[in-house]
Amino acid sequence: MLGETAMSSIAMDASAADGEAMRKRIASKLRWRIVFYCFVLFIVNYLDRVNVGFAATHMNKDLGLSATAYGFGAGVFFLGYIAFEIPSNMMMHKVGARIWIARIMVTWGLISCAMAFIQGETSFYILRFLLGAAEAGFVPGILLYLTYWFPARDRAKATAGFMTATVLSTVIGAPISGWILATVPNWHGLANWQWLFILEGLPAVILGVFTFFYLVDRPQDGRWLDEAEREWLIAELERENREVANTGAHEYGAIFRDPRVWLLTLIYMFNAMAVYGVVLWLPQIVRSIGGLSDIQTGFVTAVPFVFAAIGLVLVARSSDRTGERKWHTALAALFGGLFLAASAVAPTPLVGLMLISAAAFGVWAVLGVFWSLPTQFLTGAAAAAGLAAINGFAQIGGFAGPYLVGWIKDTTQSFTPALLTLAAGPVIAAILCLAIKVKAPAGGRR
Repeated sequence: MLGETAMSSIAMDASAADGEAMRKRIASKLRWRIVFYCFVLFIVNYLDRVNVGFAATHMNKDLGLSATAYGFGAGVFFLGYIAFEIPSNMMMHKVGARIWIARIMVTWGLISCAMAFIQGETSFYILRFLLGAAEAGFVPGILLYLTYWFPARDRAKATAGFMTATVLSTVIGAPISGWILATVPNWHGLANWQWLFILEGLPAVILGVFTFFYLVDRPQDGRWLDEAEREWLIAELERENREVANTGAHEYGAIFRDPRVWLLTLIYMFNAMAVYGVVLWLPQIVRSIGGLSDIQTGFVTAVPFVFAAIGLVLVARSSDRTGERKWHTALAALFGGLFLAASAVAPTPLVGLMLISAAAFGVWAVLGVFWSLPTQFLTGAAAAAGLAAINGFAQIGGFAGPYLVGWIKDTTQSFTPALLTLAAGPVIAAILCLAIKVKAPAGGRR
């Protein structure tokens, strides 16, 4: 007969196996019900944020915008974003994701459509600022929402699934934007770039209304989970939250006293310089090669973002498998920065495109793993405010990247020094990342 110790060990192993099977089953349901839907929303969000890069290939000429003026207008979006990021996320924490995310989507969709009616620099700056204010809270809101549903062990993969939309929006949107510019006639006195804003802004309004009825705020209300799954998930999340509360911050004011929050903000800010500098200027960089139509420009522009999507998924999976976060983030940023610098001095356009693709693999891979770092020491109101603060203040990089590219391009008449400047951002981010010290909850992995 088996001894009492052996029986106890077998029971513990069976319980652990049952828990692991339950975790995998719930994670699969959550990915399809929540991550995939948020992924679709983010595709629409990111497309409305960056489609100005495609519109600019015609808009700048029609409105007489210089490269510096366009770069400032493209970047001023992020000043509005920064101003309203924390208040927006705190409001979502209070009223719930269903109501607040729906509100954000309808608002930004209407403003994105209104971009079709800009008349010059001033109206361009105003509407880009308002678009940033309207979108504020969407990304950190979704990131916070994922923490309501996903245990720490599965969070990087879930975040990467959501963040993959930042690149697939361009993979999908670039050809669509090119097609609209090439084929849509000047209906009702509006140019093709004006129809681009209208046709790509309307889906946000429609999906915003649908979101109000589709999203569920908390696992307690997730009726598409069976009772046992719901109870397991609620218990697991409560256990993790207690552990984080014991080792980290959970009060709103704590985030402003924690140097890790500001260090993470700097890391994300420097990486964002490269992300948005590339996204908002790549169509014009590709167009400067010469001889490409609008549709061809759209397809060529999409190539680096295919590699960016691969980087996001592969690095996040590696991070979840090993439980390591910091080195995955740092090495991805360093890899991206070095290849972006190499692309600036590429001998041919084809080699340059290949190097930018490699850079995109690294720079975008940061986005999936990075957001697993702050949730290792923030929970509750501090998580709501902390994620918003990091994402919001880091958008200074989103402003600086596009503006610097425009200013350097006007000054030097070349994209080479601009790309070298952008490349410095991820390298600095990698160095700063090595200084961050976070401790995973006892029940999770680092």
